[in-house]
Amino acid sequence: MPEENPLLVTSGIPPLDRIKPSDVVPGVRKALETLTARLEAIESSAPTTWDDLVEPLEEIDARMERVWGPVGHLMGVQNSDELREAHDTVLPEVVAFDLRLRQSRPIFDALESIRASDAWETFNTAQRRVIELKLRGARNAGVGLDGAQKERFNEIERELSELSTKFSHHVLDATKAFELIIDDPDDTEGWPDTFKQGASQSHQQAKPDVTTSPETGPWRITLDAPSLLPFLQHSRRRDQREQLYRAMVTRAAGGPFDNSQIVPKMLRLRSEKAKLLGFDDFAALSLDSKMAPSVAAVEEMWAELEQASRKPAEADLEDLRQLAADSGQAEPIAHWDVAFWAERLREKRFDFTDEQLRPFFPMPKVLDGMFGLTERLFGVTIKPADGEAPIWHKDVRFFHVYDGSEQIASLYLDPYSRPHEKRGGAWMDQCLSRCRQEGELQLPIVYLCCNGTPPVGEKPSLMTFREVETLFHEFGHGLQGMLTTVDHFDVAGTYGIEWDAVEIASQFMENWCYHKPTLLGMTEHVETGEPLPDDLFDKLCKARTYRAASGMLRQMTYGMTDMALHHGYDSDGEETPDDVSMRINQRMSILPPLPEARQLCAFSHIFGGGYAAGYYSYKWSEVISADAFAAFEEAGLDDEAAIKRLGERYRETILAQGGGQDPMDVYHDFRGRAPSTEALLRHYGLA
Repeated sequence: MPEENPLLVTSGIPPLDRIKPSDVVPGVRKALETLTARLEAIESSAPTTWDDLVEPLEEIDARMERVWGPVGHLMGVQNSDELREAHDTVLPEVVAFDLRLRQSRPIFDALESIRASDAWETFNTAQRRVIELKLRGARNAGVGLDGAQKERFNEIERELSELSTKFSHHVLDATKAFELIIDDPDDTEGWPDTFKQGASQSHQQAKPDVTTSPETGPWRITLDAPSLLPFLQHSRRRDQREQLYRAMVTRAAGGPFDNSQIVPKMLRLRSEKAKLLGFDDFAALSLDSKMAPSVAAVEEMWAELEQASRKPAEADLEDLRQLAADSGQAEPIAHWDVAFWAERLREKRFDFTDEQLRPFFPMPKVLDGMFGLTERLFGVTIKPADGEAPIWHKDVRFFHVYDGSEQIASLYLDPYSRPHEKRGGAWMDQCLSRCRQEGELQLPIVYLCCNGTPPVGEKPSLMTFREVETLFHEFGHGLQGMLTTVDHFDVAGTYGIEWDAVEIASQFMENWCYHKPTLLGMTEHVETGEPLPDDLFDKLCKARTYRAASGMLRQMTYGMTDMALHHGYDSDGEETPDDVSMRINQRMSILPPLPEARQLCAFSHIFGGGYAAGYYSYKWSEVISADAFAAFEEAGLDDEAAIKRLGERYRETILAQGGGQDPMDVYHDFRGRAPSTEALLRHYGLA
């Protein structure tokens, strides 16, 4: 008897260790065939109740998560030509099924009739949200279109999906294609030891036939963050920094992995799609399903943040210019100098370096501290369960989450950079969502994927403080996925949460990295076992607001560029997308942008991800998350009893409710009022 296709396993943890590219096409097609038959059965039965309409629809959604979810996950962490080909073969069929489901007129009419029935009054908030979200999703998927308009809409959706996938492939491939080989030990002057070791290890992995050592080289530098950022911070070879920086800002902007034609094409298609649905532009369509009531409300937030940030950011750059000149740099400061001189100024001003902190943050200890905080705040314990779940790489960890003695969730952690197969950045995703399947409760499992510094030799991974913050950020998303108490698939965990509210829980957790008991609880020098000394903790806290205004303007520039491309932009006019990007960069950036910079070609958030006309969400959410953390500051961060009470309330509202309630109502339940920008500006040192 042939072995069952692993994508068709319907219970337990998906067998992620057994899924091969050759399983994807037959597995997905078989599942789509089964689910199409189920959909047709629902339509023909003329359902009128929750049990015979909504529950079967949620079962279809949950089944798709089991079939298509692992494929998308492996595309991010174990990418290969064979997997891409299989994914891209069935992607149009998956898109077509999704449209078939959301454009079903019988289902839309049945949902409308339930919405208008007496039963509506008996539904809880989460049930009402499920129905309202399905109705809105159907409207925005073209359920109201007919004939040629519907055909064109579906064609646009298919094309956008394919272009987005191609965009992501190009970014990954362009990142992989670049390398800078350093073979002169003199060029490594100023490099931290850990960076030398990592660059040597990278060379060894890429070119195993060449002998290399951290002391004598050669060393390999890539555009992957754990390689790129330390090089720009520490390399004294200005020409090599320039080479790396120029490669970064022109990534995927030409050659075999060229996104320059994909960007305008996607913008034209999005604009056409929005107009077919009756919206003025794509931003209006995007905001239809978000917290922010209008583009004007987003612009109002930006105006407030820019006013607070502009002058301090100008002072930031002037400080770097002064230091560079005083240190003998004759040339005017350029983009490839900023990280280098910013690091020198930080060393001078705060008397510590990122590299000094690294030995205090071995990953196992950081995880212990993070899980300890979770127990203090939310009353849950997280225990290693390695070996109890299938994994896709030897470095992947697995954990169970307990409330008392009851297991309530599980967690995958894929912590390290693997540029040859894993996409950049960091992300959380659902492996399985909490829901009821045929009366049985399915416990949630989440993926946390980071691109941290891999271990070198026998030592554990020694994390930069920024990597620690990133881990806390993704873990915040994970907590929302794991601690949800909602049993309805569409609104459990992070599902159903408005996109500009989805970063609240993640950014909230980052604040705890500056809470002394929490931070000291996750530090232990890799050789001496000592916690972080008080003086280093104090310096770290003082440095928190270092160049914060510059970071604020940079994030706002991304958000404004995104919004300008989707609001009021004429994709058939004379101004190109790069012109728009350059115009906004010239207005917002303190240091004028390079004329040849083509950052849009690698702006994966808006062209390869879900942030189109939504990148502002990071700042929108950060305002709210800072205000949420301010509640703990007001209660007294040293008052354990008060912190525990507030932690329980935070868990019962923001973490437990997920998408089951309007996010502003959830926030009111936690805070008792609307959020304010005061806390964010204070945390940035800009109040």
